[in-house]
Amino acid sequence: MRYAAIGVVYAWRWTFGPLFAGSCKYHPSCSQYALDALRTYGFFRGSVLAGWRLLRCNPWSHGGADFVSDQRLFHR
Repeated sequence: MRYAAIGVVYAWRWTFGPLFAGSCKYHPSCSQYALDALRTYGFFRGSVLAGWRLLRCNPWSHGGADFVSDQRLFHR
């Protein structure tokens, strides 16, 4: 499941990603954050972290640096 989800993120980056290039408020970008979360925490936990990041990426957020290693939901 993890590799299928990683494939979906790469497909997003290759198809729709160029349309939204340079519009991400966060560093790393949301797709890179999703890849890092899936690789580090697996499918279920990584999907939760990626979904939470996408919910935080809205017009009212301040953005900034946000890394998977700094998250507080799942401690490793």
